[in-house]
Amino acid sequence: MRKRPTATLLLVLAATLASAVVVLGGGPPATQGEAPAQVAVVTSGGLAAAYDRLAPRFEAETGIRLVTAYGASTGGAPDSIPVRLARGERFDVLIMSRAGLDALAAQGLVRPDTRLDLASSSIGMAVREGAPLPDIGTPEAFAATLLAAESIGYSASVSGMYIATELYPRLGLTEELAPKSRRIVSERVAAVVARGEVEIGFQQVSEILSIAGAAYAGPIPDEYQRVTTFSTGIARDAENPVDAQRLIDFLASDAAAGTIAESGLQPAAGQR
Repeated sequence: MRKRPTATLLLVLAATLASAVVVLGGGPPATQGEAPAQVAVVTSGGLAAAYDRLAPRFEAETGIRLVTAYGASTGGAPDSIPVRLARGERFDVLIMSRAGLDALAAQGLVRPDTRLDLASSSIGMAVREGAPLPDIGTPEAFAATLLAAESIGYSASVSGMYIATELYPRLGLTEELAPKSRRIVSERVAAVVARGEVEIGFQQVSEILSIAGAAYAGPIPDEYQRVTTFSTGIARDAENPVDAQRLIDFLASDAAAGTIAESGLQPAAGQR
């Protein structure tokens, strides 16, 4: 019988072993000198705290590099997600309010069948760390706290639009509150509160809890609460839709739900 040369046998063995390697999630590993696959992500602030903790886990488990930008779901700020897309910035995955995502899908900028809810969020109040926590447990106490505050901050995104355009009129206090209110653009409201630039501030609870120097005073009363759903989807012109879907599956999994809950959100996993 003719024997194969030793070098040939070694090459066959190496090829067999390489084909047997499996990376978590299915994709082949990057070879030496080959750049890892990457997914471009843009996320609004509501899910940012949870995402920032989950992203390294996803990268470690899959070998996929996440390139992340941040911006509001709405509001028109230069770094808001709709404005970024309008000026031609490209992303694979969008994470933002469901209303904002649906609006982009209606414009043909998001693949409609990829949309998935990740979590829901309530609006909370922040005060500077060390300041007395105001009573906002009832509608009456809440209104009194607003009137007594020297200054009020609210976000330039979903929660702030609600505060300024719906809640103030509903309370019948627009004339009293609007002059001392400040719309915070491209920054966490709680960060402005922590610096003492406004006395109290309103934003999604998850965007308050992670800010040093700010204290969470509690959610606004149920009678005035506005719950926002944060969702994700793949951009129409995504360059890496396959790995984008892997990221979405990870964020929507039971394995990610605990981290999402710890950030102050109600995870959608287990509720679908």
